[in-house]
Amino acid sequence: MRTPRGRRLSRLGAIGAAALVALGVVPVAPAVAEQRRDVMFVGNNWDGTVDLLDAEHFGKYQQINVVPDLAQRLAEMTPDEHAAMLVIRNTAGEGHDQLVDDIAVAPDGRTMYVSRPSLGDVSAFEIATGRQVWRTEVSGYRSDHMALSPDGSRLAVSATTANVVDMLDPATGGIVASFPTGDFPHENRYSADGRTLYNATIGRVIMPDEPALDGLKGNRWLTIVDTASMAVTDVIDFGVGIRPFLVLPDGRTMYAQLSFHHGFIEYDLVEKRITRTVHLPLSEAAEKLRRDEYPLDSAHHGLASNGDNTKLCDAGTVSDYAAIISLPGLTTDSLVPTGKKPYWAATTPNGRYCVLSNSDSDDVSVVDFAGGGELARVPVGDHPQRVRGYAIPADVLK
Repeated sequence: MRTPRGRRLSRLGAIGAAALVALGVVPVAPAVAEQRRDVMFVGNNWDGTVDLLDAEHFGKYQQINVVPDLAQRLAEMTPDEHAAMLVIRNTAGEGHDQLVDDIAVAPDGRTMYVSRPSLGDVSAFEIATGRQVWRTEVSGYRSDHMALSPDGSRLAVSATTANVVDMLDPATGGIVASFPTGDFPHENRYSADGRTLYNATIGRVIMPDEPALDGLKGNRWLTIVDTASMAVTDVIDFGVGIRPFLVLPDGRTMYAQLSFHHGFIEYDLVEKRITRTVHLPLSEAAEKLRRDEYPLDSAHHGLASNGDNTKLCDAGTVSDYAAIISLPGLTTDSLVPTGKKPYWAATTPNGRYCVLSNSDSDDVSVVDFAGGGELARVPVGDHPQRVRGYAIPADVLK
């Protein structure tokens, strides 16, 4: 029961609220912080799907079909586009169409961008519903690795047959700029401040793997671009295919895997020289491989660092392991067995774990940077390739 004093206080409160409204001052309820979850996005290249995995407990959320328009795309293709698709199927695709290569997620965590090599395009999807938002064809016939700028305003996409990187507006999918690269542009990386973009090329990997014919592989460059002007500021000729790489926050130290090399290098971007080379062991099966049996010239393909850049995770692709390496000493902490043919390595958003896509066993391995062991192995779709980690809103997950 309300007392007279309580009624008076209630009336005073109502009068006070009315006064605030009259003055244009409306009380606002405290904002509720958006709940986010750490999620790994796994692109299943031959399925044309993306699996969303819990990056903390390793369970599975939804799977998104990223080729809902496949029949329409095939019907619309020109004869030369069909021919290019067949070439991709019989070379890089190992007899399969390549339907999802790379993945990027918008800063708000609600839109996913996917490059679709065999379709020669990039497409955007709502994560919550899987609805296709836009689609853009890249230069040439094949799309590959991507990188989203830290502010989410530009999406860099390697257009491998055109030897350029196309820059897209993620809001519309429109191509707003392009810059030239070496042969077969591959990995793209932004600096932490977004002012610099690095592109590495792997050369014509479908050409003969005979060392005497190495010149046929073409230009294998690291191209460095100023993102404000989109001008190429430097080109470094490595003379060998540059596989996955990363650049430390100092903007000087680069770690890179190279074609046919079992391990990786440390490279000084200022002095333009290799400062150290890490050689890692081969499995018995890998020792028996001919050069032309390496998957697209890759011995090791996948390199990631932990949250504070004190550890590296190196995917031993043809030897089926993950190597955990300590920095700055470059000492090997452990070699962790994985599934078959780990073809990418990515760090979870919390910086604690390395997730490797095992492309031949259709699963991913979760390896602890600190302890070096495999914590989980999670089945995914057909031929998982690129893996990326993001913190996204909980309400888009199923």
